[in-house]
Amino acid sequence: MPHPSAAAATVLSTEQFHARVHALTPKIAVFDCDGTLWSGDAGSSFMRWTMDTGLLSREATEWLNNRYAGYKRGDVSELAICGEMVQVYHGLRESELRRAAADFFANHVERNIFPEMLQLVTELQATGVDIWAVSSTCDWVIEEGVKRFNIPANRVLAAAVAIENGIATERLTDVPTDEGKVASLRNAGITAPDVVFGNSVHDAAMLSIANGAFPVNPSPELLRHSALAGWPVYYPASVAPLKP
Repeated sequence: MPHPSAAAATVLSTEQFHARVHALTPKIAVFDCDGTLWSGDAGSSFMRWTMDTGLLSREATEWLNNRYAGYKRGDVSELAICGEMVQVYHGLRESELRRAAADFFANHVERNIFPEMLQLVTELQATGVDIWAVSSTCDWVIEEGVKRFNIPANRVLAAAVAIENGIATERLTDVPTDEGKVASLRNAGITAPDVVFGNSVHDAAMLSIANGAFPVNPSPELLRHSALAGWPVYYPASVAPLKP
């Protein structure tokens, strides 16, 4: 069956998607990560994994579980939970967190990378496009993940806390979500990216400032928004809606 909302939005094939992006001859391209470069939510998955492996203490696990339940009920905002999901690691060594992120990504997320997106990023890099990754997931996971796309850490804008003497603190330095993604890009000197790619409604503000907006693997809410905005959407093969 076709996706129930797809009839109202133009759905591109892989060939059409890549052609439309290249036709814009972009100089700056911005990508969301979870759900856009790979399937699934690496942020919440990393949270659960650190609970299961004991990296997070029992006390921190109980607190975060309660907060996440509140988020699911709508009692805790997207901005708040994204910040708290990185603040909860305060007191741990950054080196330990980066080792954990590397282990987690290699064993639980890497296999979910969309090959069509990896191909697109590689092609854009070959023509000199400046690639940025923007995510509300913690920077340890995102910086590790985008190594597979040859995106350097200085082109990553993600949820982050200050590090002091090698230890994670509770002081947030960035939480890019919703309008915050636009603000984070603006702080990096990017106000009008040529192309932007995202999968959720929390990417809508960022998509709106692009010359070319490309929802990838869109959530139902972003799909409806895309139909209204006239944005064509794209589904990588592994998440494409079933055809009749």
